Amino acid sequence: MFTGLIEHLGTVSSVQLDDAGCTMTIADAAPVLGDCHIGDSIAVNGACLTVTAFDAAAEGGWFKVWLANETLQRTDLGERKVGDQVNLERAMAAHVRFGGHFVQAHVDTTATVVERVPDGDSLRLTFEFAAPTPERPSLMRYIVPKGYVTIDGASLTVTGVDDAQRRFGVMLIQHTQEKISLGTQKRVGSTVNIEVDMVGKYVEKSVVAALGSGENTHLQVMVEKIVESVLAKKGLA
Repeated sequence: MFTGLIEHLGTVSSVQLDDAGCTMTIADAAPVLGDCHIGDSIAVNGACLTVTAFDAAAEGGWFKVWLANETLQRTDLGERKVGDQVNLERAMAAHVRFGGHFVQAHVDTTATVVERVPDGDSLRLTFEFAAPTPERPSLMRYIVPKGYVTIDGASLTVTGVDDAQRRFGVMLIQHTQEKISLGTQKRVGSTVNIEVDMVGKYVEKSVVAALGSGENTHLQVMVEKIVESVLAKKGLA
């Protein structure tokens, strides 16, 4: 589990591709390696990856992760090149103060940056989902104004939603712009990793299951009473 509060910007120093995936080495990573062990999870641009090797004592510190083809296809990590910066966050410890929101670092899909507009010291960004497919259905129903969304691993607040165009926006204050790759590296046309708020997924599944179960659940009774009230007011009941 993660919080979506980026700890550090690392730098891709090596990408070794093969048919099964790739090994990526992240340098300049010492701040997230102080308590690292082989097998630990580190979110890289919002994707939970397993540390396969590391050296915290080396200049700047580095660690390696393995990316399967599924990860390369579902995230922006397959597009990352040597020299690119990536957002890093260690898995949340039980004793730390919880900020951000509950982030699994399981990327749902990607979106494209379609607009970057300065607003004083802040920056407004707009993102667009690709047209939905059977393999990747629309996630717009989970994007709500003032709700949470994780973009490249960063917990951000949604400032606007346009369902018709499959677009939504966020705003980055100056401090955030300097601390995450979205502010320093991602331009119009760039791909970003998206993880929608998992709470919305669970609520949707529970509601659908309750309404489709055929059982006289509290939720079903409540919905029936609302429908009856509306029909009565319209003189249809």
